[in-house]
Amino acid sequence: VMKQETYIKISEFVRKYPHGESIVKYANNIITGVVYMAYFVILIFLAVNRDERVIRIVLVTGISFILVSIFRYVVDAPRPYTLYEFKPVVKKEKTGQSMPSRHVFSAFVIGMSALYISVHLGILILADSFLMCFMRVIAGVHFPKDVIVGAIIGILSGVIGFYII
Repeated sequence: VMKQETYIKISEFVRKYPHGESIVKYANNIITGVVYMAYFVILIFLAVNRDERVIRIVLVTGISFILVSIFRYVVDAPRPYTLYEFKPVVKKEKTGQSMPSRHVFSAFVIGMSALYISVHLGILILADSFLMCFMRVIAGVHFPKDVIVGAIIGILSGVIGFYII
């Protein structure tokens, strides 16, 4: 469990560099954007090629996203910057719904979708998803457990939805 001092040290470390905050914000946006763009490209590619796997991907990602959102709402875990009262590197308005990280969950279930289509593409997106875990914690918007649980649920959703059911 990361403590208040750790988050403060991380945010101070990032902010001591002239463009540290901007770098973290842009890196976070780029890493997130890559995953979401890949998802839409996969869906469009499959739809254009009349590949029926598009239906499974939409259902698996959509249903699991709804279930994770409900779980997050019910748990309503505080965010690190709310609990520890510090300014996160990436500004957020939410005070709760930190666990699991929905960005990380989405990245991993999208990575599993890509893996279902192409091993190489899946590995690339899952690697990007691991970077997202790191960025969400560095940005101060999630605890490590939030991103770990998000990743596990994303992977399990993909395994169940693409390989078991």
